[in-house]
Amino acid sequence: MVDVVFMFELHQPYRLRKDLLKHMLLNGIKRGLTFSEMFDLIFDNEVNKEVFVRVAERCYVKATKILLESVKSVRKSGKDFKFSMSLSGVLIEQALKWDKRVVDVINEAVLENVAELVEQTYYHSLASLFSIDEFIEQLELHKSLIKEVFGVEPRVAENTEFIYNNDIACTLNRLGYDVVLTEGVERVLGWRSPNYVYSARGCNARILMRNYRLSDDIGFRFSDRSWDQYPLTADKYASWLSKTPGDVILIAIDYETFGEHHHPSTGILEFLKWLPIEIARHDNINVVSPYEAACRNKPRDVIDVSFWETISWADERDLSAWLGNDFQKKLFEYYASLEPYVKAIGGEALKIWRTLGSSDHLYYMATKTGPAGDVHNYFSPYKDVVVAYTTYLEALAMFATMILEKISSEPSKYAKKIVLPGKKAFQFYQAPGKPLPYRARCITELAALVQIVPEESLVYHILRGDLARWFRENFFLENVARELEDLGAFVKQGVVEISKLREFVLKILSKI
Repeated sequence: MVDVVFMFELHQPYRLRKDLLKHMLLNGIKRGLTFSEMFDLIFDNEVNKEVFVRVAERCYVKATKILLESVKSVRKSGKDFKFSMSLSGVLIEQALKWDKRVVDVINEAVLENVAELVEQTYYHSLASLFSIDEFIEQLELHKSLIKEVFGVEPRVAENTEFIYNNDIACTLNRLGYDVVLTEGVERVLGWRSPNYVYSARGCNARILMRNYRLSDDIGFRFSDRSWDQYPLTADKYASWLSKTPGDVILIAIDYETFGEHHHPSTGILEFLKWLPIEIARHDNINVVSPYEAACRNKPRDVIDVSFWETISWADERDLSAWLGNDFQKKLFEYYASLEPYVKAIGGEALKIWRTLGSSDHLYYMATKTGPAGDVHNYFSPYKDVVVAYTTYLEALAMFATMILEKISSEPSKYAKKIVLPGKKAFQFYQAPGKPLPYRARCITELAALVQIVPEESLVYHILRGDLARWFRENFFLENVARELEDLGAFVKQGVVEISKLREFVLKILSKI
């Protein structure tokens, strides 16, 4: 017997407004916007609504109704058919605003014990690649939304676009997810098959790996008339599954495959209708949820994927779909650098930043050729990569300017809320080339460390101006920076005794 798992990915980004600056000029929009007004300005919600309503009608509602009817038919024969869905938080937001039928029909599938909902990042983001804190926060946001809307808590998780490494798996496992889904990448598997349950390196998570060949037969090749297996029928596909060796076969595809990526005229919805029925004819196949499959089958081996070998289900099964060229890398770094500041402000500013972080925006900038390039071009709303880059840069730069102006205009209001990433933490040294085990990511941590670091370390940094520079560049606290610089000058002149230095530094910090 083989367990077959179907996982459908549902996501729609908030697309950006093209020609943003031109739009502002033509409409007389000036600076001084609120963050709520900025959200409506940089995201083109006329287009977003149009796309969502179209896909909801063609796919989300229709395909789910077809599946529910087919499953009812299968259950009458004594067999069963289950599937899983991974819905991004932004997709659920759009469904609640623009077509609630999507939520209703999926909720029906959940209540009928047909669909299992899978955890993912709320904003379908690349947070796991730059901030473990943000990654966890988005998972928790998503979990809360799923609980609120559908009344369930996911037990299975996937990262955006099946992005995976050991650290991601173990983070998910620490959060309570015992099953993680990812891609069956050959360079990771080696001689092994994706059609088994594996264990994650370093934790107890069970890993299901996507069979990308069988998945792509539906997702990409279904309507390809040049394919040597065209046309693909439900009975043919069911026979392939029955003859595939292994314990678990994970078929994971974009749900938009059914009616949007493949037009209904291709027969894709008829294929979906008959698939559960044809699979039920094979006694050696159980179609189950991911959680059931992971629990029913023992792990056969350990999957080891280091951070530097991070995998995904896109393109070459790596990160190049989003970080494959300098355009993407620079804007990703620019975007990530704003995290401490938007989190200090919070509210609508944080929502805009997270929405700008959806992986799609970088995906549109890929400079791929061949089949991978064709896929990027199909999904992109832009005519070329330069337009994609310019559109994102304009939106991000406008937002970043507003953020930094707000922080720098009232630095004392936000400074203590800013928590820097590790690479910008203040590192204490005893002397050049002699780091101490003391690092501060925020002002509160720094104040605590000032009380315990060796006196010579404090002298070293005050005289060099390191502390002053850290406060000026990261917190925009010019007055604090100047006081620390003056203090350094007084120490050099002998006006302030070294034994009193710690006391003076703490006094300056207490005024923040």
